Order: sequence, then structure tokens, then C-alpha cells
Amino acid sequence: MTPISFVIILIALTGHAAGELFLKRAMDTSNAVGFRSRKFVAPFTAGIVLMTVQFFLGLGLLQRYDLSFIYPFQGLNVILITIAAAVLLREKLTLQLVIGSALISAGIVLVSFS
Repeated sequence: MTPISFVIILIALTGHAAGELFLKRAMDTSNAVGFRSRKFVAPFTAGIVLMTVQFFLGLGLLQRYDLSFIYPFQGLNVILITIAAAVLLREKLTLQLVIGSALISAGIVLVSFS
């Protein structure tokens, strides 16, 4: 793997996590302000754009690398989204959630080694 490929993988992971966070923020505000408000449209659009960029970066990575090589990085996404949701969205981080996220990530890493 080249350094540029590693950077592209990190950008794709970050784009996915940020997209999820923006979409969550948009859905939370949609109950209060509706679907036509700028408070909904701005984060919704940002989430869609980020998820689209992540999708096409992922397709580009799949052209160059095996799925079994790329997929373990998705385990990092579980941890990244969990921490970001706790910090940015102020979601409650329970011990059960932390252990579950760690086990999911460890499982993906173990499967990638087989």
C-alpha cells in the first residue's frame, strides 16, 4: 500500500463518519423544524455529499485492492463514529457500547487475518 492509498482510505473513513453525523443531525432537527428549513437542508446536504464522496472513493479503492484488504478499515469506522457521536452529538457512551464497538472492531481485524 502506498502512502497516498492510505490517505485515501482515511479520507473515505472520515467522509463516511462525518456523513453519518451530519445525517443524524439533520434527522434530529427535522422533527422540530420540518424538511424545508435551512436547519434541516444544510446538514442533510452535507451528509449526502460526504457519503457520495466516500462511496466513489471506496469504489476507486476496490479497483486497486482486494475487499479483504479494504474491509478491516471499516472496523475503525465503528470506533470513529462512536467517539464522534459522544463528543459532537453528546450521545451517552455506555460501557456496553464501548465494549460492543471494541468487539466488533476486533472481530473484523481477526477475520481479515484469516
